[in-house]
Amino acid sequence: MTEASASIQQKSEPETLLSERELGAIHYRIVALCFAAWSFDFYDLILYSFLLLPIARELHLSDVQSSLALGLSLAMTAVGGVAFGFLGDRFGRRPVIIATVLIYGLGTLLCGWTHSFGELLCYRGFTALGIGGEWAAGQSHIAESVPSQHRARYAAYVQVGAPLGGLMAALLGGYLEPHIGWRMVFVLSALPAFIVGAAVWRWMPESDVWQRHATRRWMSLDDLRSLEAYHRVVGLLFVILLVNSEAYWFTYSWMPSYLRTARGLTAATSSNLMMKMQFGGIFGYAIFGWLADRWGRRPVLCLFASMMAIGLLPPTILWSWASQTSGMIPAAFVIAGIGTGTWAGVGPMISELLPTKVRNSALGLLLNLTRGIQFFTPLAITRFSSRLGFAAALSVGAIFSAIGAMMVWTLPETRGRSITSLDVL
Repeated sequence: MTEASASIQQKSEPETLLSERELGAIHYRIVALCFAAWSFDFYDLILYSFLLLPIARELHLSDVQSSLALGLSLAMTAVGGVAFGFLGDRFGRRPVIIATVLIYGLGTLLCGWTHSFGELLCYRGFTALGIGGEWAAGQSHIAESVPSQHRARYAAYVQVGAPLGGLMAALLGGYLEPHIGWRMVFVLSALPAFIVGAAVWRWMPESDVWQRHATRRWMSLDDLRSLEAYHRVVGLLFVILLVNSEAYWFTYSWMPSYLRTARGLTAATSSNLMMKMQFGGIFGYAIFGWLADRWGRRPVLCLFASMMAIGLLPPTILWSWASQTSGMIPAAFVIAGIGTGTWAGVGPMISELLPTKVRNSALGLLLNLTRGIQFFTPLAITRFSSRLGFAAALSVGAIFSAIGAMMVWTLPETRGRSITSLDVL
């Protein structure tokens, strides 16, 4: 074979996919950038829960109006997730990550200029569009770039951004807001998003799996029909994500305000307990992937969801009993936080159960439709609280988490599965 013909043959052969190479600098760069994008994504989503009381005081909002603002944010993440899910499968993961990060950064900045309930709804809704759209593109990129034997671990490392974002929100909402005001908190919170957007544009490559296997067109009826073979899996994933999402938002949407109003804690003490939950979450998210790669997705998801269910009871319906034992309530917050590590397994699990051409759309649809339904959760808590009490209303999250722990066994195990195993070439 001549040198020229060898060169032509070499060029005609496809390069080895990133997911088939040894872990290296390019993998770590993708993971780091997705981590940064997701950290400030979740931070901007959860921040309002920690600023709810001072905003309500200044804008003279009722509990129902505050709940509507919380619920609208969750509902609009569904709109953003669905829209940008399709865009991610059509135009690629990288441009969607850049666009969504800039959108939630701009929306957070605008929240600092809110002077009415209508403006608050408008700006929080706009922010949520970007928040909902970023997660799926980032998780798709991780799933398609990291080798299968490390996939759950590094997806979990990225998911650590959720409790880290919650920790930052607790710090700024509990300690900084009393000194600079909630408006300046929003303004300062927008700056990291613009920095992350620029960094992704400069240093993140496009997913090579998407470049090779994606159709690069809008999803058609034929594509939807091709998913009929996965209808049972998609249905089960939807229900499992829904109950876990209910558990999460029954906990987070009103918990900071519950601690201050129902339990009489100061802003700093309330934030301190929420920070313990975030520290537990950071630990839970960080170890989830390692455990899932070693023991499988299902048993680890079941374990963590059970921990969240158990951890939610002492701070709510068992408060009177638990508060008599020193350290029990803070420990329960840590345990519940570790349990939120279940979300570290959602991205790899969905990615491994569906083909590349619809992966981003499915991730966006499943996560954000189930999160969008949470529009009703803050309102439900307000309604239940008036009838059952604040603590009993929040404890419902433990029931949802227990259901999720049992239902995960209805899914197939995907540990070690090739990310392209379901693709038809």
